[in-house]
Amino acid sequence: MKVKMKKQALLSVASILALSGVLAACGGGNSQSASAPAGDAAKAEDPLQLSIMTILLTPTPAADDNPIKRAIEKATNSKMNIQWVSSNTYNDKLNVTLASGDIPDLTYISDPFSPVFRSMVQQGAFWDITNYIKDYPNLSSKISKTAWELTKMEDGKNYSIPRPRPSEADSFFIVRKDWLDALGMKPPTTTDELYQMMKAFTENDPDKNGKKDTVAFTANVNPTDMGSLGPIENAFTGVNGNWKLVDGKMVYAAFLPEERQALEYLRKLVAEKLIPEDFASMKGTQVKDLFKAGRAGMIQDKAGTMNDYLPDIKKAAPNFKETDFFPLTSVNNYNPKGPGFAGTLAIPKKVPEAKMKRILKLVDTWMNDDVFNIQQYGFEGTHYTVKDGVKVVDTKKLNDDNGPDFNQIVYVADPYASSTKVFFPKEANDLYKKIQDERAKNSVADSSIGLFSPTSQQFLPEFQKNLQDLKTKILLGSAPITAWDDYVNKMKNDPNIVKISQEMTDAYKKRSGGK
Repeated sequence: MKVKMKKQALLSVASILALSGVLAACGGGNSQSASAPAGDAAKAEDPLQLSIMTILLTPTPAADDNPIKRAIEKATNSKMNIQWVSSNTYNDKLNVTLASGDIPDLTYISDPFSPVFRSMVQQGAFWDITNYIKDYPNLSSKISKTAWELTKMEDGKNYSIPRPRPSEADSFFIVRKDWLDALGMKPPTTTDELYQMMKAFTENDPDKNGKKDTVAFTANVNPTDMGSLGPIENAFTGVNGNWKLVDGKMVYAAFLPEERQALEYLRKLVAEKLIPEDFASMKGTQVKDLFKAGRAGMIQDKAGTMNDYLPDIKKAAPNFKETDFFPLTSVNNYNPKGPGFAGTLAIPKKVPEAKMKRILKLVDTWMNDDVFNIQQYGFEGTHYTVKDGVKVVDTKKLNDDNGPDFNQIVYVADPYASSTKVFFPKEANDLYKKIQDERAKNSVADSSIGLFSPTSQQFLPEFQKNLQDLKTKILLGSAPITAWDDYVNKMKNDPNIVKISQEMTDAYKKRSGGK
């Protein structure tokens, strides 16, 4: 979509870009050091004084004299005044803070595409850091290109630093390989092979208990989307999310011809009872419980969640081992990629340019292994010991001293964090890394993340609910597939849908530089 900016805001952005020089690798200094006499050039820079507001996920925040905080401050040459806000009230507090104009020097933005943050960016309230990123090695290498791309605003520029998270190995299908082995089958790679596997998992006694008491895929749907059935739908459309670029135009995935094929396929799974009969009313916990009970052969999740299921499954199948969890590489050459970020960090424009550069340098330095490890492991002898060259962490002590809380300010994402854990057996971690590397070859991110369509804000939620209602009815057999044809033919020409599609197309092209 095209978002019209006020002429004054446009001039402000242009002025910022015109006045912004090329950033030196050292990150610049504060105003006092910049004007210091030449004889004091070698003098150590004063600590960076900055205020920070971020989210708190634990009951008690770190005190100002917290030893982990002090160590990070020493390593980054800073003095941080941190305002920790409970996750229960953070969004409300953020909106009040943004509206007040008294914004901390570094602020966690939970949703960089919220109307409030968008509006303030358009008004020139935050620094455009696009041209500075390349000058900070950790910002440009330890935060994925996917995250930087998907956090661009509608003008194609970055106004905040993505808080990195693993982008590969997003939730997909995990199957019981012991069931595959028992039935002499290989992991499926197409929807046809997936169907054959699901048929066998349901009808051919894969757990060899002599009873027909298994279901292939434990899954449910949500009020506005297909829930854990979504990856099957996406395997037909090839779309991660709701929009696909077709011949230079963003098209809502429901209007693709492959969507009808997906519904027919899913309706067949329901009719043949290859998924739970009550899938339409199941809660997420019930989906997981069915897998834990050893009654389902496939679930949608990340490989890194293995320990959530292993103890329970072993009660029903004592010989079950970690490598019997087998994440599929792809289905129909499709698998999803995560956005690579969870919220962002923004610097208000009231911060002088020299200080802004020092804040970028602080974050960049904080991402160095030796600094980030302070909050990851704490101090030797207090929070961890070294055994056979491996750090063994006293998790309780580290949590008591708020180590993980600092991840809510600066984080470095282990690329394999969604697949592996330090407490997994080596053979399992080796397998999951190998599978993730395979998935990385064809993983697809949701290209519509962050694209703004004013019309969609009012129209799309109700449309998506009605759309999902019809999908569920078709799957349950209470509505014919022809009802889908009628609805799609009607809605694809609806003025609101046409306008949203155009706005999304304009937004996509603007963000990607007209491509």
